Amino acid sequence: MGETAGERALSRIHSVRERIGDSLSAHTNELVAVFSRLVNQGKGMLQPHQITAEYNAAIPEAEREKLKDTAFEDLLRGAQEAIVIPPWVALAIRPRPGVWEYVRVNVSELGVEELSIAEYLQFKEQLANGSIDNNFVLELDFEPFNASFPRPSLSKSIGNGVQFLNRHLSSKLFHDKESMYPLLNFLRAHNYKGMTMMLNDRIRSLSTLQGALRKAETHLSGLPADTPYSEFHHRFQELGLEKGWGDCAQRASETIHLLLDLLEAPDPSSLEKFLGTIPMVFNVVILSPHGYFAQANVLGYPDTGGQIVYILDQVRAMENEMLLRIKQQGLDITPKILIVSLVPPI
Repeated sequence: MGETAGERALSRIHSVRERIGDSLSAHTNELVAVFSRLVNQGKGMLQPHQITAEYNAAIPEAEREKLKDTAFEDLLRGAQEAIVIPPWVALAIRPRPGVWEYVRVNVSELGVEELSIAEYLQFKEQLANGSIDNNFVLELDFEPFNASFPRPSLSKSIGNGVQFLNRHLSSKLFHDKESMYPLLNFLRAHNYKGMTMMLNDRIRSLSTLQGALRKAETHLSGLPADTPYSEFHHRFQELGLEKGWGDCAQRASETIHLLLDLLEAPDPSSLEKFLGTIPMVFNVVILSPHGYFAQANVLGYPDTGGQIVYILDQVRAMENEMLLRIKQQGLDITPKILIVSLVPPI
């Protein structure tokens, strides 16, 4: 028989401190064995693979099978970092994408404390600085730089930042016609080294833009699809349209269709497609710390040569792709790609 409505109740999500406390009660010996091995490593920082190795070494395989899918194992598997300053072990736990929890365990007394981000970082700094003088702690507040910037609140948005921003921007465009003016102003101001692109000064309002786009659409419909831009650029300039819409009648018509659809009914897909057609990237800087990664005396190892060849191959492919896209956008611009790398010792 299923539960009745009166019998159902919402269950409270336990904090990380409570979950570790419950694990201490249910699996005291196992938890003490694992944390004792971590403390025996001495003062330092442990990465996830090291935490897992200590867990596997402390608990026999048969016992680990019994602990599968328990809160005890979930906590250790979710630990992304352990800071060890005996008798304390602080853990940074990531139970799911975008969510972090911090806790500190006193292995001698089996005491558990939940930490804030600031408290965890302060504890971590003791690895380098020893004791911390609270009166002289440097704090940099970067919040003003992104105070008005949209932030994803769902885990599924992580790794999909472009789609999230497109949804956010298109939702703002939905409000009213005034919300479209930032896009209009961007298209009017867009240029490359003084060369005007997309729109010129003839376009001063959204209604003027829509009218010009419809006239351009009608003009292009009477031309063969492969008509080069040079044969209709004078008509485009009369309407207020500049280079950047496409190198032929078909591509220019497709770009105009995208913008008309966006002005009519904004949606994330249309916004992403239209922004993808606007020529914006002409110069690229690639940072290439090629070779082995370590503190010293590693540059110049044989692997460095392979890294250089790999980067050069990637740059050639990127240059070809940029040249193709710039040409398809109807522009005659040579992109520049700069590689910044360390010079390996000879």
